[in-house]
Amino acid sequence: MEKKPEHNIKAYGNNFTTMTPGPFAVKMRTCVIWQFLRFLAINIKMIVVVRKSH
Repeated sequence: MEKKPEHNIKAYGNNFTTMTPGPFAVKMRTCVIWQFLRFLAINIKMIVVVRKSH
């Protein structure tokens, strides 16, 4: 049985309490260069944590 989407729910309406990202946040989330730099930073942090534990 296939579920039909509800048409009376509006995304980001007043009934929802989630914050919508601003233009700067949207740009940073879609910027490939920024994502790659964050990926490197997180991997370096993980390497440091693993080295401390061994």
